[in-house]
Amino acid sequence: MKILKYILITVVSLVVIAAAFFAYGLYINPKSPKGMAQYSSGSTEIAISYYRPFKKERLIFGAQEDGALVPYGQYWRLGANLTTRLTTNTNLSFASRSLPAGSYGLYTYPYKDHWLLVVHEKTGGFSNAEPDPAAVVMKFNLPVESLPEVIEQFTIDFVEQNIRLRWDTTQVLIPFSE
Repeated sequence: MKILKYILITVVSLVVIAAAFFAYGLYINPKSPKGMAQYSSGSTEIAISYYRPFKKERLIFGAQEDGALVPYGQYWRLGANLTTRLTTNTNLSFASRSLPAGSYGLYTYPYKDHWLLVVHEKTGGFSNAEPDPAAVVMKFNLPVESLPEVIEQFTIDFVEQNIRLRWDTTQVLIPFSE
């Protein structure tokens, strides 16, 4: 009976330590800190919650065989840690398609000359693997622009009526209308 109690206390202790380590790394002091981009115009409010990884002298976008962190043509959760979430209080239009008010997950398939952006019903949790294709709300292609200077940390912000994605020497603009 004593041995069983000792084993149980050890297992519970290990679970608590692992949970504390996980919480510390994700919420208290993440390597990729949380970011927030906000847009407000009239009655329209848009918020994007995401995690911001650093370049750290790595190849970010490129061929998998070259060691790119985000290989061309493969699923990328658009940031780090948890799903990137877009929330809007009004209907929006992306690529002439209507997006109803609500919360959505964003992810992409980056290519050298364009990105395939996917708007998805999944809005939370880890997104290491591609979400269920049955819950895709919309997909559309966006052109890639080269930046003259390196952006060290992945950044999402708003410029005019565009959601701007920037990292390394890559920029993608997502035009929207209200």
